[in-house]
Amino acid sequence: MRNKSLVSILRELDPDQVSGPACAIRIYLNQAESELPVHHHRKGQLILALQGGLTCKVPGSLWMVPPLSAVWIPGGMPHSSRVTSNAQICFLFVEPRTAKMPTECCTLSISSLVREMIQHVADLMRAHDTRDHTSRMVRVLLDELTRMPVENLHLPISSNRRLQRIADTLTATPADRRTVEEWGKYVAMSGRSLTRLIMKETGMTFGQWRQQLHLIVALHRLSEGASVQQVSSDIGYESVTAFITMFKKALGITPARYFAKRI
Repeated sequence: MRNKSLVSILRELDPDQVSGPACAIRIYLNQAESELPVHHHRKGQLILALQGGLTCKVPGSLWMVPPLSAVWIPGGMPHSSRVTSNAQICFLFVEPRTAKMPTECCTLSISSLVREMIQHVADLMRAHDTRDHTSRMVRVLLDELTRMPVENLHLPISSNRRLQRIADTLTATPADRRTVEEWGKYVAMSGRSLTRLIMKETGMTFGQWRQQLHLIVALHRLSEGASVQQVSSDIGYESVTAFITMFKKALGITPARYFAKRI
């Protein structure tokens, strides 16, 4: 489907009413960044980024999906999505208990085989292919999908209003380099109390949590086509080298090689 918003597309398609173990749809978004507000499905949902990237927010976490990766959302889990401009994505909806998929939200590294199979299933359904043919393809796809490795591309978030305020500010201005003591004053807490709160709510130190936020923001902007130099500057790194070092430490590969593998 082309030139439609995510909201209008899902209004036309109710995946929970589609019979069979899985159904798929491919979407082209030739417009500005698009957002799908909080909703849920009875079926589990895989969102695959073919081009561009997306972020998916679920209770307690924000997940980043760079090109040629996917986010898995178990059935019944409330979630919202934001997709970069000019993105191409596939939705795959999976009937509960038809495949041994993760019980928690996660990002998956998708092989070229599985990527092509998802697109093929979407094309078969759009062409109203015979049910037997599509069913055979879906069974093989779901078997392969359970083998895809998990990627750690999420940011723990909290319902605590003080941490939400800090997260919202840092997401809008990731170059903000205030110390934990300065952030404590910002939300009327001592630095020590804020440090304990962040560890309790996210399982991370403040430095670890902010670095993970920088990684999520960087992946989102790189997925939109921004240069490494621009992203490094936008999130407040003193040098491109320092940014690349952070990225490689987190993902085991430089930004250029990470995205080259996803072309």
